[in-house]
Amino acid sequence: MKYIVIVEDEVFMREELEDMLCKAGYKVDVIKSFENVTEQLLSLSPDLILLDLNLPCVSGFQICREIKQKSSIPVLVLTSRDQMRDELHALDLGADEYLTKPCRKERLLARVTNVLKRYEGRTNLLEGADFLLDRQTYTLYIHNQSVVLPKNQGKLLEVFLMRGQDIVTKDDLCLAIWGTTEFIDENALQVNLTRLKKTMMSLKMRQKIVPIRGVGYKLIMEGKSDESKLEDF
Repeated sequence: MKYIVIVEDEVFMREELEDMLCKAGYKVDVIKSFENVTEQLLSLSPDLILLDLNLPCVSGFQICREIKQKSSIPVLVLTSRDQMRDELHALDLGADEYLTKPCRKERLLARVTNVLKRYEGRTNLLEGADFLLDRQTYTLYIHNQSVVLPKNQGKLLEVFLMRGQDIVTKDDLCLAIWGTTEFIDENALQVNLTRLKKTMMSLKMRQKIVPIRGVGYKLIMEGKSDESKLEDF
C-alpha cells in the first residue's frame, strides 16, 4: 500500500483529501504542526507528498526545495496559486506535478497514480540538479545515459546529495570512504575529490563541489558561490 502525507493547513480541505485518498486505497497521514515540516516529512518517509504552498510558519516552496535537496520523495503541489510564475518556480525547485484548486477528484487521483508509477523502483535513488544516483550501485543517470562511478566517487557524491546545500566536513567524507577519521592522509581525500570533480565536469553536470574555507565542502549550482568563504581547490 502506497503511503501519502498531506501538507495542508485548511482543515476542511485536509480532511477531504485524506478521506478521498484513503478511499482510493492509500495509507495517509497529515501534517498538523507547521514547524519543522521538512524534518517531519523526512522522518515519515512517504511514497508521495501532497503539498500546499500557502502555509503558516513556512512556505511550501521552501519545503519543496528542502525535500528535493535531501531526498528523492516525489512532491505533488496542490494549491490555489494559479499564476504561471508560481508553477514554474515550484517545478524548478523539483516539484513533480502542479495542480491548482479547485481540482476534480478524478484528475487529482490520476496525477497521484502517474507520479507514483514514475517513482516505482526508485527508492534507492538520490536526485541532483539534472541527474539521479543509485545508492546501491553508484550508477549515475544523466543526459539519457548511465555511468557507473568508482566506489569512492559514488560514496562522496552520495554524502553531498544527502546533505543538500549543507556543508560537508572532511571528517564526514573520510567516514564515508574509509569508515574512520584516524590515520587518513589528507592527500588521499584530495585525490578522490579531484577525481569526482573531473568526472562531474566531463559529464557537464550543473552542480560542482567547492571548498568552504576552514570548514569543509559544499555542492552548489554552477555559477553560484559565496566568494567570501571559498578557497582554491
